Amino acid sequence: MKNPFNFKQHSTFTKNLVTLVTGTSLAQALPVLVSPILTRIYSPDDFGILALFMSVSVILGIVANLKYELAVLLPEKDSDAVNIVSLGLVISFFLSAFLLIILFLFHDSVVVIIGDERLAGWIYLVPPVVFLVGMYGMLNYYNTRVKKYKAIAFSRVVKSVAMVSVQLVAGFGKMAFGGLILGYAISHLFGNFKLFKNFVQDENLRTEISKSGMRRMARRYKRFPIFTFPATLANKMATDLTNILISLIFNVTTLGFYSLGMRMLGFPSSLIGTSIGQLYMQEASNEKERSGKATITFNSVLKKLILVGLPVFTIIFLFAEPIFAFVFGEEWRVAGTYARYLIPLLFIRFVVSPVSVSLSIFEKQHRSLFLQVGMLIVTLLVFGYAWQYKVAFETFLLIYVIVLSVYYLFFLLILFNTVKGKTS
Repeated sequence: MKNPFNFKQHSTFTKNLVTLVTGTSLAQALPVLVSPILTRIYSPDDFGILALFMSVSVILGIVANLKYELAVLLPEKDSDAVNIVSLGLVISFFLSAFLLIILFLFHDSVVVIIGDERLAGWIYLVPPVVFLVGMYGMLNYYNTRVKKYKAIAFSRVVKSVAMVSVQLVAGFGKMAFGGLILGYAISHLFGNFKLFKNFVQDENLRTEISKSGMRRMARRYKRFPIFTFPATLANKMATDLTNILISLIFNVTTLGFYSLGMRMLGFPSSLIGTSIGQLYMQEASNEKERSGKATITFNSVLKKLILVGLPVFTIIFLFAEPIFAFVFGEEWRVAGTYARYLIPLLFIRFVVSPVSVSLSIFEKQHRSLFLQVGMLIVTLLVFGYAWQYKVAFETFLLIYVIVLSVYYLFFLLILFNTVKGKTS
């Protein structure tokens, strides 16, 4: 029997990974390189407000397609895939329109819930950003399906260039936090151009798009909106709702320090983890089709993540505080302190997150729903403890990291059992 993960396939995987990682590294390196300038023209408060805006946009945007984007790689026929993409775009559009109506009707109440009145005017950018985030997710998976990895890499670089360019110009123009938000919003518009062009360029496939085709795909992959959608929403709330709760329980300045630490620590995760996860889904899907399992791909990718992540996160842990103070200014040393607390959790998340799509590959979305809702509950309990007993932020971080790290290890065990092809 042939090895389902043979040398040729491994070579192709590595080549595609290098393409994605190169593009992602450029895209992620640019904001990191510019951050020392941004931290000197924007305050921790400004970064805190940006974190609030991003949290709302990401929570809604990541589920804008009801998670149908995860089904794009699954059909054998490309005609079915384009109908899934079209379905996702339609859903994203109507969700964004609905959000805009809600904002017009209940604007003041929404601002109170978010917790900072300075976002009152900027909150109207959330609906279009949600649509663009949803659109990018759909097109990203479609371009993965047709192996347009260079286009994906290019789109990430373009997003990054657009964002930092606007933020720098607006910052020097004394636009304060609005410049950070505007740059973030505009970046999503630029990031979609190339990916959308690849989607519409095949005239033969475009003719296959139909209402009946979209309805058929909606029924075929209904487990994604039924199980994966609420699971992903719970996951994003567990991570991005953190920003809103930190602002409410502590203050927006603390959120500014925390968000910069998370942003910098997210660099290795975005650089390697996201690209590996995208390719892992395709390779694991192929292995599952051949053998009913995905253990070979799972174990191979898991080893790569550990070998790459361990030295990187160790170095960051040892030198975070002096690096943050030197690079971003002495005012930001506290962000380095917070970063050290977060290292163990982010390393485990770096390892687990890319292979978490195993639950979608094996259509075990009910497991994902259970796990993600559990993570949200655990996170809220930790915040509830911090609020009830008025603990210091460093104490909160320590409890948060320990509890969530243990939960992610339990998550990894479930994933390992899933890729064995167990039916339960």
